[in-house]
Amino acid sequence: MAKAASGRRRAGMAAQRPAREMTIGALARRARVAPSMLRYYEQEGLLKPARRTAAGYRLYGPDAEKTLLFIHRAQRLGFSLQDIRHFLLAPAPGVARIAERRFVEIERRLTELMVLRHELEVFQKELSEQMSAPGSERRLYRRLIDRICGHSGGPSDQAASLRWLMNRLGCDLGSWNRREVLTVLQGRHLHLWREQDGYSVLVPDRDPRVGAALQQIAASEAGCSAHEQPTVEQSDEGYVFTARGENAFLFAQFFLALEHEPALRA
Repeated sequence: MAKAASGRRRAGMAAQRPAREMTIGALARRARVAPSMLRYYEQEGLLKPARRTAAGYRLYGPDAEKTLLFIHRAQRLGFSLQDIRHFLLAPAPGVARIAERRFVEIERRLTELMVLRHELEVFQKELSEQMSAPGSERRLYRRLIDRICGHSGGPSDQAASLRWLMNRLGCDLGSWNRREVLTVLQGRHLHLWREQDGYSVLVPDRDPRVGAALQQIAASEAGCSAHEQPTVEQSDEGYVFTARGENAFLFAQFFLALEHEPALRA
C-alpha cells in the first residue's frame, strides 16, 4: 500500500510539472550558447523561465528554444537587441516598421556594392580591350572577366524591389512614367560613383537630348520629401546627375536599372 501511494504521489507530481521543462544548462546546450548568455537575455527582457524551483533554479518551457532560435536569426540579420525586444513584445504594425527600416538600410549598403560592381565591370572590359595577349589567352581572360563581373540579377525582382522602395519612402520617382524621356536614356553607358552625401551619375554623351532628359527627371523630383533636389551639370565628358541625402541611393538603383533597360519593363 505504501509503495502504491508513493507511486501515485510521483505520478501526480509528474502530471503537475509542465512537459519538456529544461534547466538553464540543458537549454544552453541545445541552443549552443553559454548559460551566461541566457541569463543576459533574461536581464534584457527577451527570455523568461517558465518557473523556478524551490531552490531558485530556472526551468524553461518548450517555447524558450523557439524564442532563442528567433533571437539568433534576427541577430544574424543585423537587428539590435532593442529591435528584437520590439519584435517579441510590440504589436504587429510596429514590428513591420522596424523590419522595413532594416530592409531600406540594407538596400543603401547594397547600392554601394552595385555601383562598385558596375564600375569594376566597365574597368575590366576596358582593360580586356587594351590587352595585346594572343587570341587563346585573350579568350581565357574574357571568360574570367565574364565570370567575375557577369550577373543575371533577376531584373523583374530588382525592378519590383526598387518600386517598393520608392513607394515606401514616398519618392515621387516611383510613380513617374515618361516613356519618351526614359527612351533617350535607356541602354546608355553610365558611370556611377558614391559621393560623401549621395551619388553622382555621368552619362558620357553631350547629346542635348540626354541633358534635357536628365533635367526633366530632376525637375519631376522638385519638392519630393524623400530626398534633396537632384542637380544636373554639363561637363567635358557629358552630363552629371547628382542626388544627395540618405535616400539618394534610390537614384543610383534607378539609373542602374535604366542602363539595363529590360528591368524597367518588368
